[in-house]
Formats: sequence, structure tokens, C-alpha cells
Amino acid sequence: MFDFLDGYDVLGAFWMTVKLTAVSAVGSLIWGTLLAAMRVSPVPLMRGFGTVYVNIVRNIPLTVIILFSSLGLADIFGMTMGSDDFDVQGFRLAVLGLVGYTAAFVCEAIRSGINTVPMGQAEAARAIGLSFTQTLTLVVLPQAFRSVIGPLANVLIALTKNTTVAAAIGVAEAAYLMKKMIENEAQTLLIGAVFAFGFVVLTLPTGLILGWLSKRLAVKR
Repeated sequence: MFDFLDGYDVLGAFWMTVKLTAVSAVGSLIWGTLLAAMRVSPVPLMRGFGTVYVNIVRNIPLTVIILFSSLGLADIFGMTMGSDDFDVQGFRLAVLGLVGYTAAFVCEAIRSGINTVPMGQAEAARAIGLSFTQTLTLVVLPQAFRSVIGPLANVLIALTKNTTVAAAIGVAEAAYLMKKMIENEAQTLLIGAVFAFGFVVLTLPTGLILGWLSKRLAVKR
């Protein structure tokens, strides 16, 4: 029944999806946290940059961002991303696009968590002489992260599914292989079912584990 899978590296394609998701998730968390810090910063220029970046990037389709990473940065500006290997370049460019896009949603999730921290705690931190950076990193963000594990889980699940857009620039992840198999094989429904099941296996445990973690670490008010 599944003879059509012979000759195709399905596990390898999903492993590429996992790598794209993992690397992009780390990059998005770092950049998104920095953007959230900018959005609540007392410096007008930083607040303005964070606001403009988030509002613009969230309203641009991910496909456009990924294609710009490939056609714009690589083809026009000649960015090699530190490698002459086409596959490595494609992977790194896809990660760059995914990070730039997903970080905007991570930023808003973290900013919503920052808004849940009582103002009195930040004021108390400033009263004992802590700077804005110290207040944010030592007092506010630890509580904010605990309150937004659930929303960040949703962003991570969306990121996992968004990795399929990397197929547009030739990254050999799951969606790229699925398209290739549909073009070559007659079992369209079975192929779709196999890849749909694969994405459920990737995303369902993530949602369940992070949902449990969110309840476990929730800040008691």
C-alpha cells in the first residue's frame, strides 16, 4: 500500500523540517525578546523601531519574505551566508526569513506578558536603584515568560507549519518532497495523508507538553 514511498527520503525531509524549526525558534526567541524590550523601552527611537518593524513584518506574507531572502539577498546582493554550497545557503536564508517573520509574533506575545506584570514590581526595582535593563531582565521578563508559554507554544506550532514555505527556494524539507512525490506518483491522497500525519506528530506533542508546562509554571496572582 505504501510502496510509493520507496526511493524517497521522507524521514530526511522531516528531519530538515525539524532543523528549520529548531534553529528558527531559537533565533526568533532571541530577536523577538529584543524587539519586545525595544517596544517597552524608555528610548523613543528604540520604541519607534520596534513598533515599525512589528507592524510592517506582520503584514507581509511569509512567502514574500522568504523569496526576498533568496532573490534579494543572495541573487542581487550576492550574500553567500558563509558557504558556497547551494543547499547550505538555502537553509540559512530560509532560517533568516523565518526568524525575521516569526520574531514579530514572539515580540507581541512577550510584550503581552510584560503587560501582565504588576507595575509596582518595576517601580520597586527602580526604587532600589536598578536600571531599566536590570529591571527588565531580573524582574519583569522572568515573570513575563512564565505567563506566555501558551502563546509562545502557538507561535512555535505555526512556525513548524510555516517551514513549508522554504520549499519555494528549494530547501528539501517535507513540503518540497511532498510536491516532488505528487508530481511523480499517482497516490495523491495517500501522499497527503502521510505528510499530514507527519506534521501532526511534530506539532501535537509540542502543544501538549508546552500546554502542561504553561499550567505548571503559571504565575499565581
